[in-house]
Amino acid sequence: MPILHSIIHRIDTASGETPALTPAAEELASSPAVDDLLAGVNDAFNAKPKAWGHFVDATPEGEVSSPFPTELADYLDGGRDFATFSRDVAKRLADLIADHLTLSGDLLMVDQRVGDARYLSLALLHHRSGFGVDDSLAVVPVRQLNLTQMSLAARLDIHQWRGDSPSKQYLSWTRDRGGKKLAEGFAALLGAAEGVDATGETRTLLKAFSDYVEQEDLPEEASREKTDALIDYASDQARRGEPITLEELSEVLDEQQPKAFYDHIRHADYGLSPEIPPDRRTLNQFRRFTGRSGGVSISFDSHLLGSSVEYDEDQDRLIIKQVPRQLREQLKRQD
Repeated sequence: MPILHSIIHRIDTASGETPALTPAAEELASSPAVDDLLAGVNDAFNAKPKAWGHFVDATPEGEVSSPFPTELADYLDGGRDFATFSRDVAKRLADLIADHLTLSGDLLMVDQRVGDARYLSLALLHHRSGFGVDDSLAVVPVRQLNLTQMSLAARLDIHQWRGDSPSKQYLSWTRDRGGKKLAEGFAALLGAAEGVDATGETRTLLKAFSDYVEQEDLPEEASREKTDALIDYASDQARRGEPITLEELSEVLDEQQPKAFYDHIRHADYGLSPEIPPDRRTLNQFRRFTGRSGGVSISFDSHLLGSSVEYDEDQDRLIIKQVPRQLREQLKRQD
């Protein structure tokens, strides 16, 4: 993962007044430490709740949404150097922090290649106090970067943005559930608009999968294997910060019929995008419980256990609170 350019600017709010920006005089020199830091930032970013979308050229009123895309394009075309570009971004970020945060932080910006792709990443890294041992074996206070508290971060797939891809999810950014105004301000700073609802798309995908399993009337073991394959693939994509590709997922689910699940989605018209940004929280809630015995077949999503479905272990009894409409109508006709 060669790093083309990287830099850190400090934004200090320790005084409690307007954040003071201390811009870096030059870019970071290449080192294993910088590589390891970026790897840690990427892992932390992938684990965060995120919005996925694209740049907006103008507001409904015709005004330029944000100078960020224009400045980025100017940098990529050689009109300005990376340090100048990043410094301008840091100035606007300092203003955003003044309105919403009281924490100091270091703004890390990185331009890197990963295989054939090229990404621009930025993250505001906060600090936490800790302890270390110096060369004389004395305990000394140290200030460490706290990657888990990364409240503002974004990643742009440059090739998707500037290429011929019709994708509307080449840009992703943190969406802190506890700071709606901050998230909205950060999106405005980037000039970004959501192009896809990751949570909603993931739920729809899981619904499509549940319908597919029921339609195919798979044996219990086969159903469980496909569920595990879906969750493993989607979770791995989430860890890597990559979208779920429906055609690729279909191949993972059935090597003998690699188009079966994809054709099911297409023919049923679930309205899913070809690529879906995975929502880890939704994925973690999804597992299917299935069982057959004596003419009874039961299958339901694990997240329903405790709400729509309850299990009484003492009496070995399953209680369904919300009977599916089709089943309910069939039962009524037997009265």
